[in-house]
Amino acid sequence: MRAVLRGAGFVALTLPLMPVQWTLLKVNRRLARRLPHWYHRRVCQIAGVKIKVLGKVVTDRPVLLASNHVTWLDIMVLSAVAPVSFVAKKEVANWPFAGTLARLQRTVFVDRERRTSVGNTAGEIASRLRQGDAIVLFAEGTTSDGNRVLPFRSSLFGAITAGASNGDQLSLADDIVVQTLSIAYTRRNGIPMTWADRRGLGYLGDIGIGESAWSLLCAGSLEATITVGPPRPISQFADRKALARHAETEVRAGVVAALRGTPGANGGDHV
Repeated sequence: MRAVLRGAGFVALTLPLMPVQWTLLKVNRRLARRLPHWYHRRVCQIAGVKIKVLGKVVTDRPVLLASNHVTWLDIMVLSAVAPVSFVAKKEVANWPFAGTLARLQRTVFVDRERRTSVGNTAGEIASRLRQGDAIVLFAEGTTSDGNRVLPFRSSLFGAITAGASNGDQLSLADDIVVQTLSIAYTRRNGIPMTWADRRGLGYLGDIGIGESAWSLLCAGSLEATITVGPPRPISQFADRKALARHAETEVRAGVVAALRGTPGANGGDHV
């Protein structure tokens, strides 16, 4: 019954807002950036997902957000934290329904099989940053099991730092900042999650997204802790590898602190 009610609430909220967002993309980009933020806050409430936020995403400068990636639920959670868009593999654009939602949120799609596409993606990200967007990059390149952070891939970081310093984008390098986002799922129904609980949430394996979503709707409340790192100018990093190392180290520290329940993870704001 819980799953049915939550699912009905999701549909009742989502379907009427889809044409609204499509219209805003044509006539008001500022509101088109903010509506998904409001929408995902409501979706998290419907799904019983509580979010604890440590730190704050900057709003006065272009910001690239480097994050770990646990599950499809990360999209809802991070979008509820701040008005953001995402970088995703091109296959997502063709997913039924989810692909439409991704396009409505102005997701940047990248073809990982074609090296030339990385440069095009960097140009699109730079353009979007110039427009004031906050762009989330899942730097592991895949999802983890929720208990660890996988090595960050430096290729997209390299494309972005190169794109930010080429030709007419030179001035952009002085303005772009990088912040890290550490995602950790910490409690279910108010009780600390175990290693196995997080693995069941984060690693889909042969389970499809529909089955995973139904399992979430059937479950009780879930709490996620998001640790936002301080803003750092992208120009302070010598190269893409230095930027990737910094982001990976900071994200891993945030995840470990949240999972251990150390003092830094006990404060923060709630969404």
